[in-house]
Amino acid sequence: MKKSEVEFLSRLAKGIAAQFGSNCEVVVHDLESDDPDSTIVAIENGQVSGRKLGDGPSNVVLKALSSDPDKLQDHFAYHTRTEDGRELRSSTVFFRDETGKPVAIFAINYDSTPIMALQNMLKDFTSLASPSTDEPDVIPHNVNDLLDELIDQSVRLVGKPVALMTREDKVKAIGFLNSSGAFLITKAGQKVCNYFGISKYTLYSYMDEAKEQKKEG
Repeated sequence: MKKSEVEFLSRLAKGIAAQFGSNCEVVVHDLESDDPDSTIVAIENGQVSGRKLGDGPSNVVLKALSSDPDKLQDHFAYHTRTEDGRELRSSTVFFRDETGKPVAIFAINYDSTPIMALQNMLKDFTSLASPSTDEPDVIPHNVNDLLDELIDQSVRLVGKPVALMTREDKVKAIGFLNSSGAFLITKAGQKVCNYFGISKYTLYSYMDEAKEQKKEG
């Protein structure tokens, strides 16, 4: 991302954070970062999620890095939470260059926990734009925590512990991790292999099989 773009988005982040106060975290992720484990180039009120400059991506960023750029869409007023359980109201905007390629993510995470205590009086403010029964994403402190969360999600998706998983179950779990961008995280492949008790060769085989199943489906 160009220096001028980083400077503009940093100023915009500072202005929004100043307008809405210390409960409003604003984060800029560089999608063109040379290090996919370090994407945050600007952050205001990082105490909300416990992150800082130079920290790594969230689920949203990993999915963006591994998805078709033309299909990426802004997402407003959705539900997330911090690792310590605080409820956030989040919005994600993709910042694109002159060719339409996404080069940055501008994210706003508002800690609505205090307001939700007064939900009856402030119901309109705390209601979600797109209510969902899905489990909200957890915003991690670092990429290692994010990888652990994605692995946990893959196990929940299969619905049984690793010790009881069949080959087909593991293909499903690996396919989920691959589509979630988990393998963009440094050394993720080895950690996943150790967790599921498979070799690197088997991992790549399962990834290919999951991709084929997705095409056929």
